Amino acid sequence: MTVELKYGQGTIEIAIPELAVADVLEPNPLRPVTSIEQALLDELAKLENDGADLLPEIKSKETVAIAIPDETRPLPVIKVLPLILDWLFAKIPDLLPERVTIVVGGGLHPPVDQETLERLVPPKIVQGCRVLAHDALNSPMVEYGTTERGTPVHVNKAYATADYKIVIGQIDPHQFVGFTGGSKGVVIGCGGEPTIEHNHSLMFHDNATVGVLEGNPVREDLNEAGEMIGIDLSVNFVMAPNKDIVRILAGRPLDTLREGARTCAELYGVAIDDSYDIVVASCGGYPKDICLYQAQKGLNLASQAVKAGGNILLLAATPQGVGDDVYFDYVSQFTSPEEVLADFRKQGFRMGAHKAYLFGRTLSRFDVAVFSELDPGVLHKCHLRSADPSEVIEEWVANFDGRPRIGIVPNANTTYFYKSQ
Repeated sequence: MTVELKYGQGTIEIAIPELAVADVLEPNPLRPVTSIEQALLDELAKLENDGADLLPEIKSKETVAIAIPDETRPLPVIKVLPLILDWLFAKIPDLLPERVTIVVGGGLHPPVDQETLERLVPPKIVQGCRVLAHDALNSPMVEYGTTERGTPVHVNKAYATADYKIVIGQIDPHQFVGFTGGSKGVVIGCGGEPTIEHNHSLMFHDNATVGVLEGNPVREDLNEAGEMIGIDLSVNFVMAPNKDIVRILAGRPLDTLREGARTCAELYGVAIDDSYDIVVASCGGYPKDICLYQAQKGLNLASQAVKAGGNILLLAATPQGVGDDVYFDYVSQFTSPEEVLADFRKQGFRMGAHKAYLFGRTLSRFDVAVFSELDPGVLHKCHLRSADPSEVIEEWVANFDGRPRIGIVPNANTTYFYKSQ
């Protein structure tokens, strides 16, 4: 049997030995919207009928800020941003473009350079609006106080000082936030380092896991911070693995999150009868496997489908390399995942280093191999084994006592698993 899986901008074929019993664990198909433009306009039109308070009168002397994701997210900003701007200027005829600021929120990702910024948000689509890249370490911030869980809420000043605040984002499963979307694109995307670090330090709680909103301290902390910031409008998209948009929602951040999460769970939550001996996991191609730092999400979710001590092959092209210097410098100090886990628990939470901890939790429980463009020596410093896909699968099958079950996960960064009843 041969399977073709996404890898970077293309695909790769992998041979599965006939001895193995293989299942392809795909998301559940949902019909895409017929027209992105019409679906978005219909959703925005509902705001006037269902909640006029979401659309207060905005005079020309006032300002608008729009937070959008960076290129590590597959949301087609070039398609959807002009539609939202057209709606905004039609709704507020006196609003001047120079009073609208678009903030590319990348959290603690390195801020995008001018070339990348213009590729992500071409000047021709923004109608004269100001565009800037958020820098969690250096951008001026506004402080809102702290959440009940102790997170200091610091947000990019250009966004925070606007009179009307919009966030555009994507709702995806997330390994410890539960689901992305809602206020996350502002609190994390446009947040300061102390905000991001403290919020993410809540990930050790048992309920801080994929698919969980209620009782998830990371998600609830984000929701509270969003309320403190006063985000007026959230426009969220749910996308299928092929990047088709299957749902568009507009409204208050909590409302779009809850409704969108239901659709997202229907799409990406996959029931399995039993765990697998071997899992072959593709992150889902670019940009899900843009770097090792992002690819970790796929490894984490794929591990849900594997028996304790089983094997995982991760396919991640990683054209931008490791993706985070803090993570790499930290993980390189140790000789094993177990050492990473022990040190991280001792030293306490630190952003970037936390990714080594997340990797370590999986690497300490499973035999993991990675196929990547990264140098094998770099992978080795990250405690990861570089391997040819077909060769390592053949090795695992040959060494298995009996007939192994292989789960093939084409979209590991977003597919999550639960045991069927």
